[in-house]
Amino acid sequence: MWVDLLRAVALVLVIEGLLPFLAPERWREMMLRLSDVDGRSLRIFGGVLIGVGAVLLQFVH
Repeated sequence: MWVDLLRAVALVLVIEGLLPFLAPERWREMMLRLSDVDGRSLRIFGGVLIGVGAVLLQFVH
């Protein structure tokens, strides 16, 4: 189980690193825009991402 968790974390790091590697200026602009978004909206967006990820994991499993 720990190996699967480490693989998942490694994959997240690879995916998260793609945008700053390929388009650093656009990534920086996106981060600046995100700093203006209120906390409630970010929390809702994060919750939706968690839900979508959980459903996707069920389909894959």
